[in-house]
Amino acid sequence: MSQKPIIVWFRQDLRIQDNPALAEAANKGTVLPIYILDDVNSGEWKMGGASRVWLHHALADLDKSLDGNLQIFSGDAEKIITKLISEKDVQAVYWNRCYEPWRINRDKEIKSALTDKDIDVESFNGSLLWEPWNVRKGDGTMYKVFTPYYKRGCLEKPDPREPLGKLKSISYADTVTDSEKINKLGLLPKTLDWHDSIEDFWTISEAGAHEKLDIFLENGLNDYKEGRNFPSQKNTSCLSPYLHFGQISPNQIWHKSRAYGLSEGMENDLATFCSELGWREFSYSLLYNFPEFPRKNWQAKFDNFPWETNPEGLKAWQKGRTGYPIVDAGMRELWHTGYMHNRVRMIVGSFLVKNLMLNWQLGEEWFWDCLVDADLASNSASWQWIGGCGADAAPYFRIFNPITQGQKFDKHGTYIKKWVPELKDMPDKYLSNPWEAPDDVLENANVKLGKDYPKPIVNLKASRERALAAFKTLKAPE
Repeated sequence: MSQKPIIVWFRQDLRIQDNPALAEAANKGTVLPIYILDDVNSGEWKMGGASRVWLHHALADLDKSLDGNLQIFSGDAEKIITKLISEKDVQAVYWNRCYEPWRINRDKEIKSALTDKDIDVESFNGSLLWEPWNVRKGDGTMYKVFTPYYKRGCLEKPDPREPLGKLKSISYADTVTDSEKINKLGLLPKTLDWHDSIEDFWTISEAGAHEKLDIFLENGLNDYKEGRNFPSQKNTSCLSPYLHFGQISPNQIWHKSRAYGLSEGMENDLATFCSELGWREFSYSLLYNFPEFPRKNWQAKFDNFPWETNPEGLKAWQKGRTGYPIVDAGMRELWHTGYMHNRVRMIVGSFLVKNLMLNWQLGEEWFWDCLVDADLASNSASWQWIGGCGADAAPYFRIFNPITQGQKFDKHGTYIKKWVPELKDMPDKYLSNPWEAPDDVLENANVKLGKDYPKPIVNLKASRERALAAFKTLKAPE
């Protein structure tokens, strides 16, 4: 075993097990594990506030798993790695691939610069079930629609690799004197108590990720196909932030869920859950093949869409003060937990881009800052989908009605009452539409509209008609 250290550059793979780069380095030599907070190259896509809270705890957990040997830096990644190579006589640099355009460009430059210095550079797939460049149509072009992408492009390929065996031991290189402490990164907000409420809802660790998976398989996979639409039920996995930060690999989730689901006779629910993992893969395929995806409409005709300007409406939406309870519940859940149920994400997204007729990018930006699972591929694909301008998108004329959605998917108001407690005494009949309640009902529920809870900020029927009229003005570019 060579004594010259191998740098293992952790990025979105903050775990010990099933980590291809770490496993290869540990097998070949002494390991110098590093993490770099690179706000220099990330530009406008540096992590938002909620993601930084998650990262703080994820790094602390990773450092503990590495017996305190994680070396932490902030700044330009190429400069930092180059300096380490010079100081520590490094023989190689290993990392697991990332797929955001800015990371791809940066990593190419780093690999080229290190190769010129005769440093061995190897990258691995530790984040996806299928590499984007391997899922292609017969003519070599990308899939633009999810169903054929998943069924023909993915499922007809060999199964995703099995997770790597348990990592037994790591031989560490000497520590680096100018490594920073996690607290020095300034990831936790200084004034808000935001991170306190987020921390209450999550166990931010590699072990926490596996515990979350086990709980989901035992309690949520059964009836997942239908139950995942109801925000008060326990049928969602809540694994997305762990996946994004790589505290669990998609391969670990794929194979463990399939083994469990098939053994328990849950084939239909299992197939739906696996297809959701497929949606994540599809989002990465879109981003890889269309790097402008986070800022450019997939369907160019939407470039001329007459979006409104409404800062008051935007603020009311952000703060959960729209007067539509299911929307407000979702936005408040987001603020307090860094997370939002997927069905509710569609409802609040539709309300923003269709009822308020505000650009989907405004929603994407707010989610980027507030979500602990803020992921450039998934966030962009989801917002373009709800906006009607993306690949395989919901038609623009599909407008989620927040009243009927609340009545159907939160019939007894369990979710709404949790996040909008000022309506906790409203009867089910008027919980999703309190402005239609008679005065005596409002009085008995201790609700004064406009004081205790806001009146609706927009008329659903009129705003729907406005959005549809705007859509009809669009023409495909010549």
